[in-house]
Amino acid sequence: MGFHRLLGRLAMTPFSKALPSMGDTERAALEAGTVGFEGQLFAGQPDFDALIAQGPNRLTDEERRFLDHEVTTLIAMLDDHAIDEAGDLPPEVWQYLREHRFFGMIIPKEYGGLGFGHYAHAEVVTRIATVNTACAVTVMVPNSLGPAELLLRYGTPDQQQHYLPRLADGRELPCFGLTSPYAGSDAASIPDRGVLTERVIDGRTVRGFSVRFDKRYITLAPVASVVGLAFQAVDPSRPEGEQALGITCALLPVPTPGMEIGHRHRPMDSAFMNGPIRGEDVFVPMDWVIGGEERVGQGWRMLMECLAAGRAISLPALGAAMQQTALFVVNGYGQVREQFGLPIGRFHAIAGITAQMAARLYATDAARRYTAAALDAGEQPSVASAILKVQLTEAGRRAVNDGMDVLGGKGIISGPRNLLGVAYRHAPIAITVEGANLLSRALIIFGQGATRCHPFVLEEMKAVQTKDEERLGRALAGHVGHVMRNLWRSLAHAPLRGKPPADLRAEATLIASLSARYALTADLAMGLLGGKLKRMELLSARLGDVLSALYLAAACVWRYQVENDPATLPVARAAIRLQLHEAATLLRELYANLPSGFLRAVAPMLLHGTGHLAPLRDREAIALADALRTQPELVRRLCPDVSRPKRGGLLDLMHALEAAHKLGDEVPELNKALRRSGSLEEVARSSRDPEAALAYLRAAEQVIAVDEDKPASAGDTGQTQTPLPTTEPPPCQSSIPPSGPTTPASSIASPDRTMARTPSSSSVIRQA
Repeated sequence: MGFHRLLGRLAMTPFSKALPSMGDTERAALEAGTVGFEGQLFAGQPDFDALIAQGPNRLTDEERRFLDHEVTTLIAMLDDHAIDEAGDLPPEVWQYLREHRFFGMIIPKEYGGLGFGHYAHAEVVTRIATVNTACAVTVMVPNSLGPAELLLRYGTPDQQQHYLPRLADGRELPCFGLTSPYAGSDAASIPDRGVLTERVIDGRTVRGFSVRFDKRYITLAPVASVVGLAFQAVDPSRPEGEQALGITCALLPVPTPGMEIGHRHRPMDSAFMNGPIRGEDVFVPMDWVIGGEERVGQGWRMLMECLAAGRAISLPALGAAMQQTALFVVNGYGQVREQFGLPIGRFHAIAGITAQMAARLYATDAARRYTAAALDAGEQPSVASAILKVQLTEAGRRAVNDGMDVLGGKGIISGPRNLLGVAYRHAPIAITVEGANLLSRALIIFGQGATRCHPFVLEEMKAVQTKDEERLGRALAGHVGHVMRNLWRSLAHAPLRGKPPADLRAEATLIASLSARYALTADLAMGLLGGKLKRMELLSARLGDVLSALYLAAACVWRYQVENDPATLPVARAAIRLQLHEAATLLRELYANLPSGFLRAVAPMLLHGTGHLAPLRDREAIALADALRTQPELVRRLCPDVSRPKRGGLLDLMHALEAAHKLGDEVPELNKALRRSGSLEEVARSSRDPEAALAYLRAAEQVIAVDEDKPASAGDTGQTQTPLPTTEPPPCQSSIPPSGPTTPASSIASPDRTMARTPSSSSVIRQA
């Protein structure tokens, strides 16, 4: 008997007990997608040549034109406050989205879609979301997990020919029903049941399913004309124990007998459409099953394979938009707003917040862009996509919270002048959907990472499942060698593989060292706890968070290399330092909580050298904040997607900053004079450029002002915001406007708060 077979025989019984059991749905989730650079980090052997070989993000000429024209035009139609008050997008916006095929970005041109790549898709959503989240969600859902993606991958030719052109041009608006009242995060356990049956339709016998379902939280359901539906298919003619066919996905036109779209949900009172879908004895012909009869029971795998890519695009785009907008607002407001005779951005407490926001944004956006490049190269990185979903949505929420702290009273007064209030209300939504972050950190990032990214664990699980002693022995021998190599790298030296940019060589070396320690720690935790680690979510979540921090840090190295922008070096270094400090802190917490006195005792030795991975020093944070305050170009590099809206507080802030840049160092004197005089015109006359000074003072006044309610007049059913004089903003590209000619401050003509709060656009959407 060979060594490997003997080793496998000895290990088979204890491994069978230690390894977690794996059902079909869990196996489908684990096997979905591909493994990229995150696998090298998990193994403790990152190769920076492989990282940098991914290449930069690229847009085609057509994609760039769409961003510069159609997206810019759309954004100029969006009034965030008015949309929020109305509870819906204006009819002209719905119509514009349909006419310009925003709902068909991922659909190939041969079906009438735009055929955009992943990066272009993400850029469209991000730019829209910097101005209005409801419109961004409306655009992203048809292009994310749903009927179009499922049809492209698995649909029959007839289904593709019928639906894809209609989805591309907006004749059909889709939604997808997965979540039920009793199956949220545990979506694979949906109770919705479809029983295989036959019905006579138009004189012929048709096979299909009689489906009973109850779905909720379904975005676009109130205005959908076609419903994607996931249900458990059952064949009662089979023997007991073999009747369950598995989760199945189908497309149901609206209306369909027995299906009811319920009253609208209001997720944090947002303006995007969301609601429940219910059905009783709804007949679903086999032709409506996505992919036809051969795809019955394969729905869960189909959904997981789509999520492997889709999770990396839409919600991370929303998170990036929240971060960019929050940083732009905090940095800009800190220059306009003065207290104690100084712009508040110069106070160290606010400077520290601003610097931290910039560093986190650089890291998360680097990871988002790197993963988009991997997707456009044909990869389907399931673990990386989960990392992005968690990290970008959490970072977006944190950035908005930080922004609200800086804005103070200005931030909590509702109205068109409010800068972050709507985003603050929306932030929890992205945290919750497409896999709640609490679940994703433990079960997807680490749970799936431990099997897909580890070089030997999945092979060991398969060997145990098939009772293959030789296979298990070979995998186990390789695993032991892997642990010993990472032990040596942790205690002695972790070699740097590849050639990172010279400016970040020291940081890349730290990433390699911490990656080896992480890989060793993950193996020790799995070896000590076995299948119990799956249930010890506080530990597995920390392991997932460490992998996430390493991924973001490595992405910073990639971004700095491909952008080749030395001006961003201080931000890149700060971003990497923050992520490595987070990773090292989490590893120390993990060892402190492992149920092993021995591992707790040796932790200082295994983690030696990580204590100096401190976050930003105060002087570095202040220097970075000063650079952001005095170098508008650096802000534009970090916030390239922040766009110019139709009206509102964000537009007022843009006007004030543009005018201030034109006046230069005269602004502080104007502000002091204004406090003494109180007359804008009198102060402006003392300026070298009275016209520019008056434009700045008016814009700054709007930035500092908050909204007031008018007393209700007879016949009013509610109150309206105080109307302000309006001026049309100048035309501008969708990115942050470069400093240029001063324009008058734009004020907001507020919508009547008695506007209908029910869907006003369904008639527009359902037009043929």
